[in-house]
Parts: sequence; C-alpha cells; structure tokens
Amino acid sequence: MLEAKLDQSASTKNNTSDVVTDTDKAIEEMIKAALAETYPEYIFFGEETSKKDQFLTDDPTFICDPIDGTLNFTHGFGNFAVSLGMTLFKRPVLGVVYNPTNGEMFYGIKGQGAFLDRRGTIFPLPIRAPVDVGDLNTCIMAIEWGNDRAGDRWELRSRVHKQLLTKNAAGVMIQSIRSMGSAALDFCYVAAGQLDAFWEPGCYPWDVCAGWAILEEAGGRVFSVNPGEEAHLESRLYFAIRPGKKESQEAFARKVWGVMGNGRFVYPNTPSVVRKEESDDDVGLEMARRVKHATLTLLPKHDAAVCQEAATLYIVG
Repeated sequence: MLEAKLDQSASTKNNTSDVVTDTDKAIEEMIKAALAETYPEYIFFGEETSKKDQFLTDDPTFICDPIDGTLNFTHGFGNFAVSLGMTLFKRPVLGVVYNPTNGEMFYGIKGQGAFLDRRGTIFPLPIRAPVDVGDLNTCIMAIEWGNDRAGDRWELRSRVHKQLLTKNAAGVMIQSIRSMGSAALDFCYVAAGQLDAFWEPGCYPWDVCAGWAILEEAGGRVFSVNPGEEAHLESRLYFAIRPGKKESQEAFARKVWGVMGNGRFVYPNTPSVVRKEESDDDVGLEMARRVKHATLTLLPKHDAAVCQEAATLYIVG
C-alpha cells in the first residue's frame, strides 16, 4: 500500500468526494481470497465488491474496508487504514484497524479486550484512564463531512455542525472538532480516549464495523445519531462515545441529541431492525451453540505485513 503510486487514477462513485482506486480493489480481493481459503463458509462484505442490496444475516460475516480514507490515501495524507471486522447475529464481535503509515494496529475481540499495537509495543485500550465524559464545552469530537452534500440531510448535518461549533443560534459550542477523513480510525481514537466522541450519519457498516468492536471492548458505547433510536450496524447513523461510566455516556448522548431538535436523518434501503433486547451473556451463549469457532483470538504478527498477509487474522476454536 505504501509503495502504491500516489498519482494512480481514482474513479468516482457518488461524487468527487467518494473515490476508489486500483489499490482499494486489489487489497479487498486479496483479503477476500485469503479469508475464503480458510473460512469458506463465512460471508464476506467488502466496500468494493458487495452488492447494494446485500444485508447482514445472523451468520458469521467478515466486513472489510480495504482503504478507509481513500481520499487521504490519494493525496498522500497518512490518516487511512485497512479495516476488517466480523459480525455474529449482526453485531460486531471482532475488529482490526491498521494504519501502515505509522505502524499502528488497533484490535479488539468480544470478551477479550481491545489493544493498540504500536510497532510491537502493546497498549491496552483506552490508553488514557477512563474518566466520565465531560461537558460539551470541554470535548473534542470527530465529525466527518461524508459525500452526501445536498438535500435535506445535508441541511440538517450543516445545522448540527454549526450548533456544535458556536453558541450562536442556540448552539452549544464544543471545545473543538476534528475531521480527519477515516471513520475507522476515528472510532479507534475514541476507543483510545484520544477523542471524546465521533458523530456521523451516512457512512456504511464497512467504515465502522471493526472500530465498533474495538470501541465496545475498550468500554465505549455506540449510540444512534437520531435521538432515542437503537444503534445498529446497518443504520448508517453512528455516534460513538469514549470509555467511561454508562451514566455519563448516556448524559453526553442526550446533550448532543438536544442539538438535533426535531431533525432526523433518514436513509432509504437500510434494513429495519426489530429484535428483542439481549444481554452480552445471551449473545455469548448463542455464539457457543451455533458457531463452530466460538472462541475468537487475534494473533497479530506485530509487523507491517498485515496489508500483505490477510492470514494475520486468525479465528481458532
């Protein structure tokens, strides 16, 4: 990836802010082929190869974004990553996010913790000791702009951004925002405690699946962007809050939701989710009964080969 030509051609998908390169396609095909060889019965979702009407099932599913932050990649700005997650019963249970430019690999497995491998040195997440999420005026939030740049959703997004940045027009003025171009890495920075929150409507499961698994294992929470709605992977409505006490996370979410007013983001062609609330223990029991490989273990090789050796990710029984 690092040796790829920076001037390689990039084709657009939705508009000029949504691009794909030959490197995206090559990495995804490589990862897909390697996983299919070892786990042929598992489903694979990839940003570049999945069909638009392909939705998650309860079956084990790998979800891959070969380069999250392709615009950064094409401009030579080093905030992009390979993101590979896994779901069971539509829930993220495993995630690996690797930035080859600085050698940082974030990873997490349900029930086994979340970690940062920084060129061979392992740090448990969060890196900073978890404390209660503070008031909005002391927080730094990651807010990406996406490629949905017109219509009602754009108007609502722009209004929320403005009200988060200033006290004018009934705003709340958070301390600052960061727009770094990679939702996968944003989730990881929130998991590490380096950012207080991430807020973005409009991105996709492959952008956030791995980071979601990492964040939850670190003690963070994922809420819906829309006030009071259930957070689920296919909603396209992602609001992540860093590790801390449950009560403080929920209070923080309500403060940000208050900025929305009566506004709501609606995305067509997202599956409605109707399921009963289940505890983590319930999910674990279901995993043990229905999935052959019930124990998920990540064995990183602590080198930059993760982009070239998809087999760096192991699932063992």
